[in-house]
Amino acid sequence: MSERPTAPTAVDGMLRSPRIEPTGCTVAQALEILTDDHVHALLITDGDRLVSVIEREDLETAGREDLASVHGLLAERTVPPATELEPLRRQMVAEGRRRLAVVDGDRLLGLLCLKSSGTGFCTDEGVAARARERAQGAADADPEVS
Repeated sequence: MSERPTAPTAVDGMLRSPRIEPTGCTVAQALEILTDDHVHALLITDGDRLVSVIEREDLETAGREDLASVHGLLAERTVPPATELEPLRRQMVAEGRRRLAVVDGDRLLGLLCLKSSGTGFCTDEGVAARARERAQGAADADPEVS
């Protein structure tokens, strides 16, 4: 008897090396990071423990010297690794949500990054390729950038 194939889960679609920031990250630092149009959520960690997920609107009224982590949330911004990917994708599209941290308990495993088209998820390889393209574009525009 053959085994039924299992549906892809959040752990199958996540970025395995998302950008993270330490618990000492201030609101001013977080706002600077979030000026990058490609950064939609900031993951604050203490070791491998996810402390907070911050989105731009969380910081609108925050003091610049505050710790950023106190202004973020975990509820509704995290998902367990075994969550089926396709129903989750549809839910994220319906809710207009682009990022969800994948956590096992409070341990950060990765980040689900919904493509702007809503048709799938970003990959580590795709993110790295876009970063190289942006860096090359900056170098082409300014010969002093290397």
